[in-house]
Amino acid sequence: MTFKVGVIGAGFGRRVVAPAFSALAGAEVVEVVSARDDDGVAQLCSRSDLDLVCVHSPPSLHARHVRLALDKSHPRAVLCDKPLGLDPEESTQMLEAAKESGTLHFVNFEFRYLDARQELQSIMSSGEIGEPVELVWSHFSTGTAQPLRPFGWLFDRAQGGGWVGAWASHAVDTVRWLLGEVRHTDAVQGTLIGQRPDSAGASQRVEAEDSLCALLVTENDRVAVLTSSFASQASVEARILVIGTAGVAECTDDRQVTVTGADGSVRRWRAPEGERHMRAMVAWARVIRDATDAGRQEAPSFADGVACDRVLQHMRAGPWLRWGERPPSGPGEAGLPASVSSGGENG
Repeated sequence: MTFKVGVIGAGFGRRVVAPAFSALAGAEVVEVVSARDDDGVAQLCSRSDLDLVCVHSPPSLHARHVRLALDKSHPRAVLCDKPLGLDPEESTQMLEAAKESGTLHFVNFEFRYLDARQELQSIMSSGEIGEPVELVWSHFSTGTAQPLRPFGWLFDRAQGGGWVGAWASHAVDTVRWLLGEVRHTDAVQGTLIGQRPDSAGASQRVEAEDSLCALLVTENDRVAVLTSSFASQASVEARILVIGTAGVAECTDDRQVTVTGADGSVRRWRAPEGERHMRAMVAWARVIRDATDAGRQEAPSFADGVACDRVLQHMRAGPWLRWGERPPSGPGEAGLPASVSSGGENG
């Protein structure tokens, strides 16, 4: 029997999610519609032949599209991109709606299923590095700086934009998965590129963070330090370092995991070839397909989305530093920092 999938979202949804499900034996992506096409979204969600609806619209549209997908007259599972909602209250409402409809629900924290992260989790669970104590994660890329990405919803906090939602949501879910629930959060947000041209070429002030430094403490007193930006003027290898009582494990660019023991021994694991997003998404898509076929709820679910959004809310409440306020002077040129201010969301 064919596993039929409908996708909302012509960006990541069309580029990664649809091909990932199409790569599975017995699965078929029957339709991909733009998140901005209200009629197309409504028609997709009204189809009675879908086993799964994937919501990969901008965060400001998640709640609306998830509610359309949770159609009791057409039972099927729902996958929603991260962050689940604009805030924990909206996420909680989405979770309750999914429970009320009896729908299997999943959040696209696909990197839990990436081979390199699975290897890291296996090392930590096996006791090879002893008791995990601290996780340090650095991730700096030129993703929106070289070339300069035009202004859009990603740079508007009111629409769910910002690096906290785009990257830290994945990082928080990974921390929860590897170390346990977060009980304390401190964070400083930053904006390296304060002005971006819109589609017409007019300069727009960026109203969301593009950088983050955060400290998380879990319920079992483990510590995670996160530092990241997608507006760096140079990209460097991302690193997840886990310090344990008997050794250290390091995941480098999701391509290699190195374990260094207290005795100086070194063991290395290398990931298979392939783009990391697609490797992760295909693995997660397989879990969703099998869980849906079996009528079994799997994590990460909407409940994980709610837990993550609670941490993100604390991150967004921290100081916000604006280093780059001057308009860029040309493609790929962010301009020099012009001012620094702080004071939370209105800083």
